[in-house]
Amino acid sequence: MTRLHHVPWGRSFRVLWLLQEMGITPDEIIRYRIGAPEMRGAGLMGASPAGRIPALEIDGITIFESAAILQYLCETRPQHGFGRAPGHGERVRFLEALAFAETQASLIEQLNLNHLFLRPPARPSATVVKLNTLRLADTLRALEGMVAGDYLLPSGFSAADAMLGFNLFAAPFYVRMDPYPKLAAYWARLQARPAFQAAAAIEGPQTFYAQDFYPVPVDG
Repeated sequence: MTRLHHVPWGRSFRVLWLLQEMGITPDEIIRYRIGAPEMRGAGLMGASPAGRIPALEIDGITIFESAAILQYLCETRPQHGFGRAPGHGERVRFLEALAFAETQASLIEQLNLNHLFLRPPARPSATVVKLNTLRLADTLRALEGMVAGDYLLPSGFSAADAMLGFNLFAAPFYVRMDPYPKLAAYWARLQARPAFQAAAAIEGPQTFYAQDFYPVPVDG
């Protein structure tokens, strides 16, 4: 029994995508809405102690946190070649990318909170939003320099692409991508992968973002 605790077009998409790359379709996908009461329910809290997605039930265990799940899948299914084992020349770059993905995603999460989830009378701070937007742009500039050939690692596609690449779904809602042509081409290659398209078909249209771009709010 493979069960994925999941928010559509959230970070758990990374897990759904890599599972598709491995030819694994979860037996059950439990879908949650950000902020909904069921995210504090026994089902998700029992799988992920902080009540956050993703969590994956597989191989008779339950594991949470995107990077941990992807690394576990790579290590238990090495025949797919999506990990970089100890001693591999790209091991350090692989681990850096897994961690850097969460540095970048945490900034996206803060921008999501300020732009999408704060409700009156709460008002986002324009200063904080501007700072996080600039920090996100800094991570995109860094990622632009990390792409090596078609993917992040010279030897080809890996779980690091699922971790970091998926951030490129959300980043363009907050940062103009014109200065990052390599990332635009890289994101297009990722979206063209059959497994990405299969995962996207399971998701359906995204309804997370209500507009194409969210500018920094103006104080006053």
